[in-house]
Parts: sequence; structure tokens; C-alpha cells
Amino acid sequence: MAAAASALRVSRQTLYRVLSEKSGVSPEMALRLGKFCGNGPDLWLRLQEAHDLWHAERAIAADLAGIRKAKAA
Repeated sequence: MAAAASALRVSRQTLYRVLSEKSGVSPEMALRLGKFCGNGPDLWLRLQEAHDLWHAERAIAADLAGIRKAKAA
């Protein structure tokens, strides 16, 4: 953890918070992770977005069930 945090130029606490899902992947962290892993920031932002949507859908599932699709005009 310490070596990875050092390579990313963040504190161990910052990296721990991301890995333990106590903090999301910010655009800045996505840039750092993308550079470190060699896969670019877009992947990390898409993963964070998918994670957020998954949790949001479950949190408001009952409300979503009551919403009907609008009819075309």
C-alpha cells in the first residue's frame, strides 16, 4: 500500500479510502491511476460511474418502479 501510494503521489490514507470504497475515484485520482496502470483515466471514471449507478439504482428502486415512461407527443 505504501509503495503504491508513493508511486501515485498520494497519502496511504487517500489510497486506502479509495480501495475500501470510503471515497470514490475522483478525476484527479483517475488520472493518477490511469498513468500508474497504463490504461488511462477514462476506464477509472467509467468504473466509478458504473459503481455509483449500481448503488443509486438499488437505493431508489421503489421510486423507480413507480415511474412510468412518458408517452410520445
